[in-house]
Amino acid sequence: MKRVTFLLAAGISSAALAQSAPVPPVAEQRPHTVKGPVERDDPYYWLRDDTRKDPKVLAYLNAENAYADAVLTPLASFKQKLFAEFTSRIKQDDASVPVRDRGYWYYSRFETGADYPIIARRKGSMDAPEEVLLNQPEMAKGHGFFSVSDYQVSQDNRLLAYAEDTVGRRQYNLKVKDIASGRVLADEVKNVEPNLVWADDNKTIFYIEKDPVTLLSKRVKAHVLGTPASADRLIYEEKDNSFYMGLMRTRDDKFVCIILQSTVSNEQRCTSAATPGEFVVLSPRERDHLYGADHVGDRWVVRTNWQAPNYRLMTVEDSAVARGRSAWRDLVPHDPKAFIEDFAAFDGFLAIEERSDANKRLRLVPTGGKGSFVTSDEPAYSMTLATNPEVDATKLRYTYDSLTTPQRTYEVDVASGKRTLLKQTPAPGYDPSQYVTERVWASARDGTKVPVSLAYRKGFTRDGTAAMLQYAYGSYGSSTDPRWSTTTTSLLDRGMVYAIAHIRGGQELGRAWYDQGKLLNKKNTFTDFIDVTRFLTGQGYAAKDRVAAMGGSAGGLLMGAVTNMAPQDYRVIVSQVPFVDVVTTMLDPTIPLTTNEWDEWGNPVNREYYDYMLSYSPYDQLSRQAYPAMFVGTGLWDSQVQYFEPSKYVARLRTVNTGTHPVIFRTNMDAGHGGKSGRFRRYEETAEYYAFMLDQLGVRQ
Repeated sequence: MKRVTFLLAAGISSAALAQSAPVPPVAEQRPHTVKGPVERDDPYYWLRDDTRKDPKVLAYLNAENAYADAVLTPLASFKQKLFAEFTSRIKQDDASVPVRDRGYWYYSRFETGADYPIIARRKGSMDAPEEVLLNQPEMAKGHGFFSVSDYQVSQDNRLLAYAEDTVGRRQYNLKVKDIASGRVLADEVKNVEPNLVWADDNKTIFYIEKDPVTLLSKRVKAHVLGTPASADRLIYEEKDNSFYMGLMRTRDDKFVCIILQSTVSNEQRCTSAATPGEFVVLSPRERDHLYGADHVGDRWVVRTNWQAPNYRLMTVEDSAVARGRSAWRDLVPHDPKAFIEDFAAFDGFLAIEERSDANKRLRLVPTGGKGSFVTSDEPAYSMTLATNPEVDATKLRYTYDSLTTPQRTYEVDVASGKRTLLKQTPAPGYDPSQYVTERVWASARDGTKVPVSLAYRKGFTRDGTAAMLQYAYGSYGSSTDPRWSTTTTSLLDRGMVYAIAHIRGGQELGRAWYDQGKLLNKKNTFTDFIDVTRFLTGQGYAAKDRVAAMGGSAGGLLMGAVTNMAPQDYRVIVSQVPFVDVVTTMLDPTIPLTTNEWDEWGNPVNREYYDYMLSYSPYDQLSRQAYPAMFVGTGLWDSQVQYFEPSKYVARLRTVNTGTHPVIFRTNMDAGHGGKSGRFRRYEETAEYYAFMLDQLGVRQ
């Protein structure tokens, strides 16, 4: 009786509650007009509750969770089996490679069974006594969600500033700890970004205050230890809501910088770390000019797209900064075939992270010498700069992995080229020799060649019978690197193929690849994904009726779009925290991230953008047709994609879906955009939707 009453309170039909099979909730419809260039009715708008306290909204979410529980109950043992597999490949008492910084060796370590790491250091050598900076397993007790996303040690090595979130909303609290005594000071600042920088006086902490409604990074402030947060000094306030904000110290520790970034423009303001004063603009913001700079010695090294779509590195002496870009000189010229993604400047060399042919590789350029590449033996891989805090180092640390190689940490001597393996990430029971990775190129409908990274178990036969999971993201210029995963291994061991479609909207093939998948070119992202699926099934990598697709956030938008456009191509869809209500969200500047992203998606106040966005918005394009099985996940406290987008999407989907495959909607009531926190807890969520996906594909062994 309680369940019947509960469902009715949520405005949910009870007509079939007496049936033995689980029946999905049916959400109430209420008229609501969304203003814009064209007025639209949104009958599920009532599911938006910014307080997260409305009884009927919570009742609907809980009813969907109850339905998910009922449908997934037969898969409970399978879920537990998958979870056991995932976690069996993780070394319980693992530790990071120690990193030396200002006389201390810093590292993190896990204790057996712990969800969170202990952050620690040792003075002088790893034989010295351990100093625990953050005992996160203890700190996390009593919290459904826990995250420390930034921690910084003061220049005198005595104090630790850290940013803590116990909700999942990404509204962090700044706290300070005395390392020697372990005492947490009374100083606390709420609602900040996890981005902290100390001044050299060891008592001033620069931080970024967030807008409490839009969650935008708005103001840089300075907190002085021992004073109330209300007395914190305003350093800088950003008036343009299209900009994100960040803080950094330059690699040589001489400057503190404010980083301002929108989709199409950057600005960097810096001041002396020893004697902070005016933050001087390095290069004034200008539309379509993106840059970022670091300082070493007596010069700045600048990564810039000025007359260089794929970026180049330039340099300017301290004495010439005031002259502007006219004083900048080429250090590493533009290459139309290689996209410079990041760099690290040292006293004696540059380390460059760049993309070429959809792989991320490293180039080392000694001062006054010729550059050379760090080599790889695999066709699809990723190299990434590791933590290298010491600017006078002669060796570079980097990480390497692929779909079949667990992450390795290397150190390479820049002068000799000698490479030393510092750590092979333990993966108990995993034998990389039993797996194969390859790179293929699929033809999109407009003739564009789209790179695809593939993995499968050795002995796989390309006969068109296998099941396959295809993954992609394809937005914001964010590239999807082929990295090893314990969860993917469980698919390969069951004879499946795993594919990453490097579709337009990322930057795997340079800035043009991104530009061809944004704004009025956004549909290329969706059609690329569909065309990759059809290419792979056509080449025998998978059966046409055994394809799963997965994406999250903007990748969830991708899932919603391809499901509307080509539902027959997919047997099951996994869509996590999906951005599916594009037009309504982008019309509302009070929703977090909206104003920052008008140059990514378009501002729908403009009728041209409105019409284009409406033509692919998954929520608006749902229609009466048979949809594949779906697992849609969200977090109640998500600040990136609000929970009500997938809630509305599923509610409407249930009214138009003519198919018979189940649609599962799972809301984590204690988490945000990233789902559950903790090393093992997140695998519980993965095991659930993997069990559902594999069951739908007929893969159970």
